Amino acid sequence: MARKSALAFARLAVAVLLFPVSVLSAQAKYGTEPEAKAMLEKAVVAVKADKAKALEMFNKGEGGFKDRDLYVWCANASDGILTAHPYLKGKPLQDIVGKKGYPLGKEIMKNAADGKIKQITYWWPRPGSDTALEKHTYYTRVAGQNCGVGAYKG
Repeated sequence: MARKSALAFARLAVAVLLFPVSVLSAQAKYGTEPEAKAMLEKAVVAVKADKAKALEMFNKGEGGFKDRDLYVWCANASDGILTAHPYLKGKPLQDIVGKKGYPLGKEIMKNAADGKIKQITYWWPRPGSDTALEKHTYYTRVAGQNCGVGAYKG
């Protein structure tokens, strides 16, 4: 019995060692679409509880609202001014255009709705890069804010 357990353990150890390291590191290095959607759902709860505190946490990346290349952004639903974003706070959301010309800001301002999480796809570089990648952003409207979280594909 002990010999069978040792043999099974050895096979498992070999399988783990042979598993491509690149697959593991890619998963650990970047956020995923399900993680982005979950972060947005968590952000909605935070905004409903205390909007000012939530926006402060989003801007500082505290409370789990910044994870690898995932972050929460929000803009006033009324005028589109970004109230939370690591790089674009204070800018008008409606003026933001994807790197291949898609007017994502206008689309989000037009379609965000209370209680509904929607998705938009466009091209945008990861933080610290100039290379545009396909990005999928989940967004919604909550307490007068249009908020979203996006994940890169690839």
